[in-house]
Amino acid sequence: MPDSNDKISQLNDVAESYYDSGDADSFYFQIWGGEDIHIGLYDTTDDIGQASRLTVTAMGTMLDKALKGLGAAHKVLDIGAGYGGAARHLAKRFGCAVDCLNISKVQNATNKRLTAEQGLSDKVRIVHGSFEEIPEPDGTFDVVWSQDAILHSGDRLQVLKEVKRVLKPGGVFVWTDPMQADDCPEGVLQPVYDRIHLDSLASFAFYRQSLGAMGFTELAVRDLTGQLPRHYGRVAEVMEAKRALLSSSASGDYLDRMLVGLNNWVKAGTAGHLAWGIMMFRKG
Repeated sequence: MPDSNDKISQLNDVAESYYDSGDADSFYFQIWGGEDIHIGLYDTTDDIGQASRLTVTAMGTMLDKALKGLGAAHKVLDIGAGYGGAARHLAKRFGCAVDCLNISKVQNATNKRLTAEQGLSDKVRIVHGSFEEIPEPDGTFDVVWSQDAILHSGDRLQVLKEVKRVLKPGGVFVWTDPMQADDCPEGVLQPVYDRIHLDSLASFAFYRQSLGAMGFTELAVRDLTGQLPRHYGRVAEVMEAKRALLSSSASGDYLDRMLVGLNNWVKAGTAGHLAWGIMMFRKG
């Protein structure tokens, strides 16, 4: 059996190879609009880019309230930062400095370009690396932020330990993650696991129990599970509508497999086997 380090390394290699591929980069950039790559909030829009930005805005508002004013004095780390859209939003709206830690060199290059184009290179720093071994000193950040990235880890508990390590005392961890329901039956999520090369997902209970044991205090947990199947269903619809455009930069085989994967997420979410929401905890 592989040890934890082997599993982390293997899944990091899978994630980096996948997100660096031309197929994946074309799909995510064109379907999401080039800023964000995460689940959106669809109560007021069916546009994926707008819905995704609404998630960022909601998280930023929650964070601003928790800190009694997020501002230039605060330092934020976004783990699994993708194209850096959240970091740029936070830097623009609140004036804070944001470090983007991300494992994909292709996404990091796009992040660097977009950040420069938007005049934010003095506020947003891009770092290549993994969140199981964050390349920063202890107690560096006021905030750790993450959106729909921790599911890819081969050791989620290690990610949480690293989050705790790099946060200052009283610092805030705010994140989202596609998860399994707390009462999910055994075996029903195998089609989801197979598509994303995982053998499990976290849950609300996992995060509450793990962070509680580390001395974190729960500030807010917004269960927004209904948005998950809506999101993946909408992504599938837009992918099909843009298939001709996508086929010039993404292979037909990739798009076919992506559609199967999206439908698996929708089915599992509709059946009540998945969970998703915004979570915010404070380090003791």
